[in-house]
Amino acid sequence: MAALKPLNINYVPRYTSKDYEAWEGRWEIIEGIAHAMSPQPSIEHQEVSGNIHSQLKKLLTQCGACRALLPVDWKIDDTTVVQPDNLVICAEAGGKYLTSPPEMIFEIVSPSSVFKDKTIKYKIYEAQGVKFYIIVDIAAKVAEVFELIEGCYRKLADAQDGVVAFALSGCRMDFDFARIW
Repeated sequence: MAALKPLNINYVPRYTSKDYEAWEGRWEIIEGIAHAMSPQPSIEHQEVSGNIHSQLKKLLTQCGACRALLPVDWKIDDTTVVQPDNLVICAEAGGKYLTSPPEMIFEIVSPSSVFKDKTIKYKIYEAQGVKFYIIVDIAAKVAEVFELIEGCYRKLADAQDGVVAFALSGCRMDFDFARIW
C-alpha cells in the first residue's frame, strides 16, 4: 500500500468580528483565529478578579478621567477581538465594543490561557500601546507588572504583597497586591 502524500492545505478557518458577533459562549478572535475561553473561570479566578476590580474602582473614585471595567470586548480590528479580565480606561467609551486601547490590563492566567496571556496577548497589548500589563498567577500568588516604555514592555515588579504606584493618564494610584489574593 502506497503512503499518502501530504495535501499541504491549511484547514484553519479565519473569522471576522461579524462572525464573532453571532457566536454563543465565550470566545476571542486573534488575527482571524478563534480562541475558546472555556472552561468557565474557577472560583479562585473569579474571587481574585473581583478583588482587583473592587480595589481599582475604589482607587479611581477620585479620578475623573479613568474607570475600571470587568471583561468587555475590545475590538482591535476586524480580525481581532479580545476580552481582558480587568481593565482601566482613561477615555470616553460606550457601545458594544471598546475601540481604543485600555490604559491598564490585568489578565489572570489559568492552565488553558497561560501561553496566550504571556505571549500572544503580551505582544498584542504591547503593539497596541497598553501602558500597563499585569499578568496574575493565582497558583504562584505573583503578579508580573509590565510598563510600556518607548514602545516595549519593561518589567516593573513581581508583585505579591507590596504596593505598586501607577501613573495613569489623568490620575495616579497605589495598588496593593496583597489585597487581591
